[in-house]
Amino acid sequence: MNQLLEPLSFSFFRYGIVAAVLIGSLCGLLGVYIVLRGMSYIGHGLSHAIFGGAVVSFVLAWNFYLGAGLWGFAAAVLINQTARRTKINADAAIGIVTTASFAIGVALISRYRNFTRSFDAALFGNILGVTSSDLWAIGGVCLMVGLVVFFSYKQLLFMTFNNDVAQVYGVRTNWLDTLFSLMLAATLIVSMKILGVTLIAAALVIPPITARLLTDSFHRMLGISTVIGGLTGCVGMYLSYFFDLASGATIVLTQTGCFMLALGIAALRKQLRSRMIHTHV
Repeated sequence: MNQLLEPLSFSFFRYGIVAAVLIGSLCGLLGVYIVLRGMSYIGHGLSHAIFGGAVVSFVLAWNFYLGAGLWGFAAAVLINQTARRTKINADAAIGIVTTASFAIGVALISRYRNFTRSFDAALFGNILGVTSSDLWAIGGVCLMVGLVVFFSYKQLLFMTFNNDVAQVYGVRTNWLDTLFSLMLAATLIVSMKILGVTLIAAALVIPPITARLLTDSFHRMLGISTVIGGLTGCVGMYLSYFFDLASGATIVLTQTGCFMLALGIAALRKQLRSRMIHTHV
């Protein structure tokens, strides 16, 4: 017990673990919609696009959240509009927009080498970089996403499973797509310091897929994925502290462990059901 309480005596760890639990829960919640809509690649792509925006913000001396937020939201909207209004597929649009944005960031870093180290945390995650202002930003995004999911639950559910039919029944899918892009961009931005650009996509995908293995109910999937995200964020932070590893890596590895456990449970359930059927026959 003393070992578990020891890290909490440090303010950086307290900030980090609160951030990790909130971000893990947030990614778990939003990730359900991303996975069920077949948008798993967009999390990976947008995180790279936002990295470009973060570098531009640093060069222009803008506020990080403002600059990266505007850049990420613009990239998300551009991807949606490109896929909707042209013959280009969504995955191709994601590849073009996000890699170009990431390339801008890399080019600027190579040009202004004096701040290269400033982006180590953005790439790999770092609990030492979390501040009280970061917690306020994370809390604000969590509140925004929670309110949108609560008040637009049915519309988002309808759009997730059948976008075309949702339009016929009067759901404003274009508006919801734009709002969803805003939520996703905001989530990715506040997740950078904990998870890092390279691992954000995994945190968006692994908890919902793990939850999908455990239940067929949509609302239960939302709950399980959110809980898995929060718990793995907490456990991952402790592993990061005790083994001196990047926080993003330990969180994602913990989530991977949960996925493997769920995979085993699902296989065991299938085997038991098969035996029960053969027994009754």
